[in-house]
Amino acid sequence: MFEKKIGIDLGTSNILVYVKGRGIVIQEPSIVAVSISDNKIVAVGEEARTMLGRVPEAIEVLHPLRDGVIADYVVTEALLRYFIDRIAGRFRLFRPIVMVSVPVGVTSVEERAVRDAARQAAGREAFVIPEPLAAAIGAGLPIDTPTGSMVVDIGGGTSEAAVVSMYGIVVSSSVRVGGLKFDEAISAYLRRKYNLIIGEQTAEEIKIAIGSALPLEENLEMEVRGRDQVAGLPRTIRVTSHEITEALAEPLSAVVGVVKNVLEQTPPELASDIIDRGIMLTGGGALLRNIDRLLAQHTNVPCYVADNPIACVALGAGRAIDFYDAIRRSLATW
Repeated sequence: MFEKKIGIDLGTSNILVYVKGRGIVIQEPSIVAVSISDNKIVAVGEEARTMLGRVPEAIEVLHPLRDGVIADYVVTEALLRYFIDRIAGRFRLFRPIVMVSVPVGVTSVEERAVRDAARQAAGREAFVIPEPLAAAIGAGLPIDTPTGSMVVDIGGGTSEAAVVSMYGIVVSSSVRVGGLKFDEAISAYLRRKYNLIIGEQTAEEIKIAIGSALPLEENLEMEVRGRDQVAGLPRTIRVTSHEITEALAEPLSAVVGVVKNVLEQTPPELASDIIDRGIMLTGGGALLRNIDRLLAQHTNVPCYVADNPIACVALGAGRAIDFYDAIRRSLATW
């Protein structure tokens, strides 16, 4: 009764931590700044994010997670330890129970790496849960019934679609396309069309400010600053939301493809449930304007964005600790 129950959404772009009884207590970028000379961590999260593209060669700013999986084990473990210590304290009498989300398409080696990193950081056994299942729990879908529910989780590194029923995933598919690929598509478009080079943060700001999956009735505009690829000097241009919609077409088609793939494999009985209930969208990518309308157009199934799409996976991971035995039985491969 004294131990903390912690759910962690270990995302490519952001780390969210849920503590039972307190809700979401941490939401920070999954970025770490490391000193190259002594390999020590200089900054974590939001503080490290402000250093992107602004630090000397002696400091390296890293994304320890790529496409939803661990790219740098040591740094990821240090990142998890930093956040768990912030919540539970460095000197703790009762070690926390930790549940960490993993993408649905990971290999057993990648899954073990996440579990081991969480176990080392927490100091006791840690559990893992597939992201779409955690997202479904966090969004309040009835996963404990034989009724089919469909969830599409669009994160920073991966987009995953799954049909869930009776505490388990019936059909799932994923593609390593997400918010970061959206940003890269915007950067590539501006470089190709205007010979303008922009940074990661600028691309994300454009996506949030004027990005849309479908053309907007009122065309939005934004001033963008970057470096001219030809002259090498600073330059300012104006871009419109229609241009950003055009830039995002390719990565969004990959997300649509994953959703269609899952619907094609779904058993008929569950497919009829999904037509009645619609598709729930979660993850940061669900906040892109009109992405629900885009998916509804291509699938002929109504789509809805969850109340707090970014937090769904972390909320679900924390809540799933209470009925993990039922989930484990449904996941035959674990």
